[in-house]
Amino acid sequence: MRSGTEGPGGETPVRVGLFGLLGSGNLGNDGSLEAVLGYLRTRHPDAAVDALCGGPEAVAARYRIPATRLHWYRGEYRTASRLGAIAGKGLGKLVDVFRTAAWVRRHDVVIVPGMGVLEATLPLRPWGFPYSLFLLCASGRLFGTRVALVGVGAAPIGDRPTRTLVRWSARLAAYRSYRDALSRDALRDMGVDTAHDEVYPDLAFALPTPPASPPPEQAPGFPGPVCVGVMDFHGGNDDRARAEEIHRRYLDGTTRFVRALVEDGRTVRLLTGDECDASVVAAILDAVDSPLVTAAEPASLADLMKEMAAADTVVATRYHNLICALKVGTPTLALSYAAKSDALMARMGLDAYCHPAREIDTDRLLRQFRELERGSPEVRRTLAERNLIAGRQLDEQFTALTSALFPAAHRAHALREAS
Repeated sequence: MRSGTEGPGGETPVRVGLFGLLGSGNLGNDGSLEAVLGYLRTRHPDAAVDALCGGPEAVAARYRIPATRLHWYRGEYRTASRLGAIAGKGLGKLVDVFRTAAWVRRHDVVIVPGMGVLEATLPLRPWGFPYSLFLLCASGRLFGTRVALVGVGAAPIGDRPTRTLVRWSARLAAYRSYRDALSRDALRDMGVDTAHDEVYPDLAFALPTPPASPPPEQAPGFPGPVCVGVMDFHGGNDDRARAEEIHRRYLDGTTRFVRALVEDGRTVRLLTGDECDASVVAAILDAVDSPLVTAAEPASLADLMKEMAAADTVVATRYHNLICALKVGTPTLALSYAAKSDALMARMGLDAYCHPAREIDTDRLLRQFRELERGSPEVRRTLAERNLIAGRQLDEQFTALTSALFPAAHRAHALREAS
């Protein structure tokens, strides 16, 4: 990809913007960004790419593309209690109308890479990211910039203002694809015409699978390590009144499970998927207090995949933790907090290995875990087959995206294929 203003022969390159809560500490969001950057670098290397995102410093440093802060007000994601903060946040919403419009106008195409941008399965306010997404899609329609929601997640939304913003954002987008059929169904039920929208695997399945690190030596007949992916889980958008109770139950259940593994002599590696998960890791380490339990500090989905490839089994909560485990072919059990996790496990042939994150029953979870380990060879064969299928389907996704957003490049490729 180019950072200049001209392509080969002097023509102006296609100007592509990437939009979302990127570089903000969530590894799944950044993994989706990496997948789309890989697609652009491979198929559209002359595109001029930049980002409007939550963590511009991190995105610019890591991915070497220009990046602009998503919000004018720097305290956007802090709770505003004082009058000055409330006024600053309100003014920021007005300023962001013009900032977003000006940024969109400079681009030919804007891609929202994956993420659950059309759902509220985690706590979310309508004036937060849903408002930002609406500004993006409305600006795209106003200025003729093609906005693409690529491989995104959606879910039913109870809160009416949030649902309205999500519905109109989807309607105004020039292109939509989804990471599961449940997402497409949710948008259709909100009143969006999805007749021409397609479903593909999550974009993270397009990431390269890193080579596994050599596993630590272990005595013959002794099982290997277990990765447990944790989450700072407090329920969804409709669970705010019960958030602390849900979190306490999740933490207690996960801690009991880890303690049971240790009592069986298993080594446990705790993994996160967002910076906010560190408090859960600290609480489990303090409660179990065993040298058999350690914690990793992954900085990317590649780091997660390396950890999980070296494990015998993975038990995880976050959606993209599950994807990493499934992608490297490690038998995986989902502590499922939303229907998207169940749909992912079903796609990969492991729908029998889901357990509700809201109501962890340690005894039943251990039975599921042991059953999964007994069937490990067959599970690994199933995952190898499903990963091949996912790779082919994502090739189709990127071909469709080129056809929709880069028609000149698509026509040139078709001519080359014909000749």
